[in-house]
Amino acid sequence: MTTSQVQKIETEFHIKADAKEFYTHHVAKVCPDKVQSVVIHEGGWGTERSIISWSYVHDGKACVSKEIIEDIDKENNKMSFRVLEGDLVKHHYKSFKFLLHAVPKKKGGCMVRWTMEYEKINENTPDPHTMMQLVVDVSKQVEVHLISKGC
Repeated sequence: MTTSQVQKIETEFHIKADAKEFYTHHVAKVCPDKVQSVVIHEGGWGTERSIISWSYVHDGKACVSKEIIEDIDKENNKMSFRVLEGDLVKHHYKSFKFLLHAVPKKKGGCMVRWTMEYEKINENTPDPHTMMQLVVDVSKQVEVHLISKGC
């Protein structure tokens, strides 16, 4: 019997948009091809303990995810979401968490760091590299939207 453990993958990239604008942005309006809807069940966007459902496209399939915003650090532009239910935890992972950190750069823009912490259902479950690519793609679409608005 194998013991499972929490694993993580990370990525970091530069965007030209402001860190504060980026980390608080509503993505469903900007990325309708990837995120069809975002529904807030409890609380509000940018509020700890809020419960949010996402309908999105991942690997060409319609998916859903219900998440809780666990932690927000407005001063440092950090936010973490833990998946409560949905396709990720139903089919692939015992637990799944997204962490976002937008770090302002002195010459403008920011570094965006996404971290995914997850515990696989079994050893045959793949690491969530395609989910990370989806998050990066959505982030870049948010960047384009914010730049067009002058943020």
